[in-house]
This record gives sequence, structure tokens and C-alpha cells, in this order.
Amino acid sequence: MKAIKKMVGGMRSVVSSRALVTAGVAAAAAAPMVSRAQASGVDYTSLTSSVDFSSTVTAVLAVAAALVVLYVAIKGSKIVLRMIRGA
Repeated sequence: MKAIKKMVGGMRSVVSSRALVTAGVAAAAAAPMVSRAQASGVDYTSLTSSVDFSSTVTAVLAVAAALVVLYVAIKGSKIVLRMIRGA
């Protein structure tokens, strides 16, 4: 039984060392690719040139304007109610 445990424990260290070596080799192989990608940058012009955000921006600004009008109306009504209560 002890021999089996010893063998399994030895295999775990072999597996973990192989995994470490594999991870190290993968990292070393990927390093030049990462540096090339960072040096040249990624070109997204083909994706961004076909998208038009003008209608989206207009919709967002319209919602924001509606909220501003709502908040101004609420603030104004609170001021008027304070004036009425104070009189």
C-alpha cells in the first residue's frame, strides 16, 4: 500500500512539473506574438467605419433632456409648495 502511495505521489510531481514546463513553453512561444500585436496595434476601422451612432446619440440626449425637464419640474413644485406652506 505504501508503495502505491509513493508511486502516486511521484506521478503527481511528474505531472505537475510537466504542466509547469508546458505552461512555460506556451508563454515563451506567445511572447513574441503579444509584443508584435502591441507594437502594431489593432486596426478596428473596418468595424467602426460602418457603424453610425448619430441616431443613438440623439436618442440618449432626448432621454437625458426629458429627465432634466422632469427634475426641474419636481424641484419647482417643491419650491412652490414650500412657499405655500410658509405663508
